[in-house]
Amino acid sequence: MKIARYLAHGSEHYGVVDGDQVTAIEGSLFDSPVKLTDHVHSLSDVKLLAPVHPGKILAMGLNYTSHVGDRPAPEYPMIFHKTPTSVIGPEDSIIRPKEVQRFDAEGEMVVVIKDRCKNVTKEDALNHVLGYTCGNDVSARDWQQKDRRENNSDWWRAKSADTFSPMGPWIETDTDPHAQHLRTRVNGNEEQNETTAHLIFDVPTMIEFITRYVTLEAGDCIFTGTPGTTSDMADGAVCEIDISGIGVLRNPVKLES
Repeated sequence: MKIARYLAHGSEHYGVVDGDQVTAIEGSLFDSPVKLTDHVHSLSDVKLLAPVHPGKILAMGLNYTSHVGDRPAPEYPMIFHKTPTSVIGPEDSIIRPKEVQRFDAEGEMVVVIKDRCKNVTKEDALNHVLGYTCGNDVSARDWQQKDRRENNSDWWRAKSADTFSPMGPWIETDTDPHAQHLRTRVNGNEEQNETTAHLIFDVPTMIEFITRYVTLEAGDCIFTGTPGTTSDMADGAVCEIDISGIGVLRNPVKLES
């Protein structure tokens, strides 16, 4: 089931996507079972929004061997935070700051948590997942390197500035997180091509590790890491994150005015 958040007639709704239509749901997207209403729209008549309002976003660094390269593989999940205010939805513009020299797209599968959970085991982890969406862990590389080298600080602006966390187009609740094919395209050129079967730390391992220290709540998101090498997104570029069992997240890039 595909659950979207969208704007119709000036107000936000959650709905179930079926083909080229979306049917509004009654109550919360976290209700089970989901209750459909009789309000149906064509997808072409609504604006898709980021599929969830995350209370917090945790992200994985170095979680594909193809991205680690010649660096040592991590011994445990390398987690960092992204700000909820960095989230944008499908077709929203990613703003490239004027001062940034290298501005990369990082295609990632994103886990959406469905309920409050703490000290979760790997065996139980997927029972706390609502579904999965596409994400772009936008990275200002020169900020990333400069802040760590000169200030011994984290990636607070390099990966969490406004518009640096596109998500969408919807949440897919019925898919195998270990068997998704992820592709990133910039201006139609394929920059990343990998399967989630190659994650160093799989989704249950991530959830078990995170909830040992941090309580996750409904709507929280986990960016699961990016594969391979990444490339610069220039002003006017169009970036697409295409995950086989989920959909395509598309965003244009615009230079800061």
